[in-house]
Amino acid sequence: MKIKSLELFKVPPRWLFLKITTDNGVLGWGEPVVEGKADTVKAAVEEMAEFLIGKDPSQIEDIWQVLYRGGFYRGGPILMSAISGIDQALWDIKGKALGVPVYELLGGHVRERMNIYGWIGGDKPAHVVEAAKQRIEQGYRAVKMNACSEMEWIDTPQKIKEAVDCIASVREAVGFDIGIGIDFHGRVHKGMAKGFMKELEFIKPMFIEEPVLSENKEAFLHLAQYTSTPIATGERMYSRWDFKSLFEQGAVDIIQPDLSHAGGITEVKKIASMAEAYDVALAPHCPLGPISFAAALQIDFNCINAFIQETSMGIHYNQGADLLDYLENPEVFDVKEGSVARPTLPGLGIVVNEEKVREMAKIGHNWKNPVWRNQDGSVTEW
Repeated sequence: MKIKSLELFKVPPRWLFLKITTDNGVLGWGEPVVEGKADTVKAAVEEMAEFLIGKDPSQIEDIWQVLYRGGFYRGGPILMSAISGIDQALWDIKGKALGVPVYELLGGHVRERMNIYGWIGGDKPAHVVEAAKQRIEQGYRAVKMNACSEMEWIDTPQKIKEAVDCIASVREAVGFDIGIGIDFHGRVHKGMAKGFMKELEFIKPMFIEEPVLSENKEAFLHLAQYTSTPIATGERMYSRWDFKSLFEQGAVDIIQPDLSHAGGITEVKKIASMAEAYDVALAPHCPLGPISFAAALQIDFNCINAFIQETSMGIHYNQGADLLDYLENPEVFDVKEGSVARPTLPGLGIVVNEEKVREMAKIGHNWKNPVWRNQDGSVTEW
């Protein structure tokens, strides 16, 4: 079996799908994309395609190593996201060729259902309580929200009070049986994060995510002194080498590598195993499409330290299309009592509706994240 062709599809709302076909007709799907940089990642995959054509798709580890090490310059969101989507598609092919789900090839499953959480917004708090109630009605037992909108390097106590009041209103509405993840989104700088984290203690969050940007990860050890809430990070980290110093520091409780950014199934499995050795939980980041979500679930069902999985079903980004629109078996993602069942189909466990993919690729997208500014006109983190 050899790789015959690669085909890329830029589809709404902001995704890029990859189809790899072998010479004996087995095909695999991947999702290589950086939000807002789909064309850039597409170009990176196309550059890698020259090496891939004619290769044995079952040699996943060797292909990964060549793509990572063979270009001399390595790492970063673009190159690692390109590798991620290719890696997902190769695992999909291997599982289908052998007739088993990917998690079976990783050593088998460790659970029958996987807890998930859904987004409820939070950038602008007007409808956040209603959104949380809707998620619970949909079967979720955990939600995540942004902690605040734009934040100055050093901002006012009133800005913190408004943010805390908004989050507290969600806790009051849903009670303490529902998990609430609070995402600082890298919008808060160290000087403000300390007080903000202390003010949230009474809400008892499920976790605080990216209290500061991951490039400032040396601050996590300092910030951990101000909260008893688990600290999570990792969506903007792209390999086990990025995570290494984080584990050694010992201040983070949950890691959130993204299956479409952190080297795919091959690399995230290794990152998860490293985390287990440091007693750190796994909650993969996933604001993307159905292929990325399916890949994340394959890791979740295999890794003992996976405790919850993000899903972008119904997220506010999904304008014009949602995850289930691209599947012939949407029931695989059914949410019941806050979790989804273990997928049993070969490969990634999903059947992609290729006709729908081709139809929507004619529409495409040009999604870009917004640029936010403070009142003084200076740019701030989105």
